[in-house]
Amino acid sequence: MPEVLIIALIWLAGTCYRVYKQARFFQIEEYMGGRFLHWCFARRERWLPSRPVIAWIAGVVIGLILSEAPGNFVLLVAGTIAAVVGVWPPNEGEVKKGFKATPRATRMLGASFILPIIVLYLFIAISGPLLFNMYPPEAFGGPLPSPEHYTEIQNAIKKVDTLTIDSVETFGFLLFLCTPLFLIGGNLVMHPVEAFLRRRFINKAREVLAAVNPVVVGITGSYGKTTTKNYLAHILSGRYKTYPTPKSYNTMMGVCIAINNDMVNDHSIEYFICEMGAYIPGEIERIAELTHPTIGVVVEVGPQHLERFGSLENISTAKYEIIKALPPDGVGVFNWDNPYVRQMYERDYPKTRLAVSRTVDPKNVPAGGPRFVASEISESLEGLRFTVSDTRTGESEIFQTNLLGEHNVTNVLLATAVAIHEGLKLRDIAYRVRALKPAESRLVQQTTAQGITIINDAYSANPAGVVSALKVLALHDKGKRLLITPGMVELGPLHEPENKKLGIEAAQYASDVILVGAEQTAPIKAGLTEAHFPVEHLQVVEKLADAIDWYQTNLKAGDTVLFLNDLPETYSS
Repeated sequence: MPEVLIIALIWLAGTCYRVYKQARFFQIEEYMGGRFLHWCFARRERWLPSRPVIAWIAGVVIGLILSEAPGNFVLLVAGTIAAVVGVWPPNEGEVKKGFKATPRATRMLGASFILPIIVLYLFIAISGPLLFNMYPPEAFGGPLPSPEHYTEIQNAIKKVDTLTIDSVETFGFLLFLCTPLFLIGGNLVMHPVEAFLRRRFINKAREVLAAVNPVVVGITGSYGKTTTKNYLAHILSGRYKTYPTPKSYNTMMGVCIAINNDMVNDHSIEYFICEMGAYIPGEIERIAELTHPTIGVVVEVGPQHLERFGSLENISTAKYEIIKALPPDGVGVFNWDNPYVRQMYERDYPKTRLAVSRTVDPKNVPAGGPRFVASEISESLEGLRFTVSDTRTGESEIFQTNLLGEHNVTNVLLATAVAIHEGLKLRDIAYRVRALKPAESRLVQQTTAQGITIINDAYSANPAGVVSALKVLALHDKGKRLLITPGMVELGPLHEPENKKLGIEAAQYASDVILVGAEQTAPIKAGLTEAHFPVEHLQVVEKLADAIDWYQTNLKAGDTVLFLNDLPETYSS
């Protein structure tokens, strides 16, 4: 029965293609099956798309209607059209983060493709004979049909074909819907292989670190990790050979990739600055067990990834793993202004602890309080200017930098504390700070050929940083000040209140606001409304491209646009 095979192969091809297209979301969710399924079931169209449902129903109905039609060609055409329409991929629009064909992802995809092939083969192998057995030869007078029974046999075969086509259409549709399960299954099948390769990769990184033997500085925090890492690397590189983990590599495998690719052939590295992130408890502990930091920096504890951790206390516990991993003679560096980080400082481990603050009066530091304090902070379009005081030695220096955003003062202070401990002078650090540059997509400012200023703060958004970004927008006091944002994500139960606060704050600093995604930004809109923001200056669009089109059409020289956050594709798709 070629009809069955053709229709089955169409549904199988569509299933495999859908596996490939959904693999990037599985990859974004760090290959975590639970989170991937949560993403799938968050919206009906992700697990039960409308067009395949309609195509499947139409195919079955047409097949039943044509079951009495002469020949099988009409059935084949109807079933084929239904299958093709059902599996035809929808238009995805703009893809922000494409699938990365890493070795692990490629192996997982291979296993995920094999699973539906096996399932479909078993279905055809088992159900095919069963359907034919519904009409055994004995029903027509014996093993060899007589001429008078020929018409009856033909009708019976037609019924068998119809049932088989309908069953394959139905099973193919179910196969198509099981795409997420095939991805998770492929990942599980490859788990022993990945575990073996992972151990080997980690052991290689361990050997490289032992051979290079650098001073390891670990940096963690809900946000500010990458920025603080970059600032510290720039300051220390004035005297030492320094290597920071690239970009935002902060997972176990990301750190191992950095070590095995970049450090393996450079034994002159004196300082390895390792960014350490976590989505679940224990991740920082494992990275620290690999790298053995002797200096640990905790930047912030906040609701970033609260959705995953469940509570701020759990986040704080996870970040403290970097301090617990330090040797007794190690150095802990803490942001005194964050209450959760301050509690870590007050646990009296390790013996050497350095705290920094941009809110404490340097002339009235509490007993046991921060050693490095920033005061007289001012911000302009030229950047930040502030005084850094070492409350232990009484030394102070004026720091000037082109960086924007008052929260960056804390990041500079943390880097300063480490650099002072490692032998640099405060005046030398102040000199190095003059040349600091913002991390990618973190309050990066540029002017277009049309004279429109773009402030790119699209990497992420958190409650601590959004106000700083809005204040930078407000520095541009000539022309329109447009805020484009999809809001903040992964805040768990704080999603609505924190985004509402964002709306209230935005009403103070922006003259125009474009919200990207009606459902996601509803709390921001509520905050803007509560703050009596003019309705005529507020727009809600579904795609970032629509917001970009509007500003390119309506803004002119002297106007400013702040891009605040860019949603991960698991939220925006």
